[in-house]
Amino acid sequence: MWQTLNTSVELGWDFYVPVILFVVLCALAIPVWAAIGASAIVMLLMSGALPLSLVGESLFDGIDAFALTAVPLFILTGDVLVRTGLSRKFLDVAEALTCFAKGGFGSATVLVCGMFSAISGSDAAGAAAVGRMTIDRLVESGYPRPYACALVAAGACTGILIPPSIAYIIIGLVLGISASTLFLAAVIPGIAILVSILVTNIVVNRIYNYEGGGGIGFRDWLRNLGGALARGWYAFIVPVIIFGGIFSGKFTPTEAGATAVIVTIFLGFVLGTLKLADFPAMLVSSAKVNGVILPIIAFSLPLAQALAILGVPQGFVQGVTSITDEPAILILLMIFILIAAGCVMETTPNIVILAPILKPLADNIGMNEIQFCVMMITALGVGFITPPLGLNLFVVSGLTGESILRIAVRAVPFVFFMLIVVLLIAYVPALSTSLLPDIYK
Repeated sequence: MWQTLNTSVELGWDFYVPVILFVVLCALAIPVWAAIGASAIVMLLMSGALPLSLVGESLFDGIDAFALTAVPLFILTGDVLVRTGLSRKFLDVAEALTCFAKGGFGSATVLVCGMFSAISGSDAAGAAAVGRMTIDRLVESGYPRPYACALVAAGACTGILIPPSIAYIIIGLVLGISASTLFLAAVIPGIAILVSILVTNIVVNRIYNYEGGGGIGFRDWLRNLGGALARGWYAFIVPVIIFGGIFSGKFTPTEAGATAVIVTIFLGFVLGTLKLADFPAMLVSSAKVNGVILPIIAFSLPLAQALAILGVPQGFVQGVTSITDEPAILILLMIFILIAAGCVMETTPNIVILAPILKPLADNIGMNEIQFCVMMITALGVGFITPPLGLNLFVVSGLTGESILRIAVRAVPFVFFMLIVVLLIAYVPALSTSLLPDIYK
């Protein structure tokens, strides 16, 4: 049942001016963290919501969280996987696993996107790493290059959808929810998204006959799979440590990330694919990615405090519910906002800005907070390949030189099937809560 708010919230220039400033700065290609920081300071100055003398303390509090240590660790794990060649072992196993069916290498590409992304926790990193390994081979197998790019871009969306994910760590921090709980809740939805991408590729392949030839016999399939596992079984030590440690309760996400880094580096030295000379470039690469995420989180706290004091979340709920109080329509509205935001900005700023605003609306319609988090992250993930501004489309376009519009057209079927999963998550709570203890349901 809907609850009527007792207070009326009216937003003034102390809200609209910072919003306009944020949009203008983003349009001028100013870094998002700087745009958020400038907007937050202007909002604080105009509203007096928080003394500027406390901004420094708020910035420190924004990143003074043990859980955030997992972010650079997972990013570094992804970099080490690429430099040690372990990511290619994932591709070999995925290819052997799917070679029995027509369109096998396309399916293998999707699977290796899921494997790599689940470890690195980053969709853009997954798109770049997997794209370098697979796009040319997809073209050689008969796929048009724009479609091959769209396939990799779609598969890489699983980077924030399959746990452990940096996005779930951040939204858990913003909303005060355990990251481990969110990881468990995201298992079924993440797999559902991966399956939807696989099904889309199979259907498209059947229609256009991109990848010629049939599958292989059962015995040959077992022989290929056994050989691939024998040659690359050690690569799967890393995901086993991460998933097993977190879901068994032995590790926190941070501890799992630290263990994964150590094990991956150890494997690299043992295999001879990693040298001390590789560390400076590897650490710099990880630091650049981490340097984009953490300032956004730091500046988000004073902004969130100012928004809360100004009553923006309550004002948003009042404004929306004055138009309609139908939960089904309000869920569709939230999904539309999230996908549109995912088209324009990266996950982190979307989470820190939108999560505190949309969650009160979800609370009003009785949506479970865990279900809301999973729905939000999944919808943002769909935005990464939604034409014409999806972030992953730009990543693979920059990687291959292919036109973004040509890739975007081929991405439409993936968006359609992924949207079906988003709607199921939004309207069927069991998808995101069935694995959780009763206390969270």
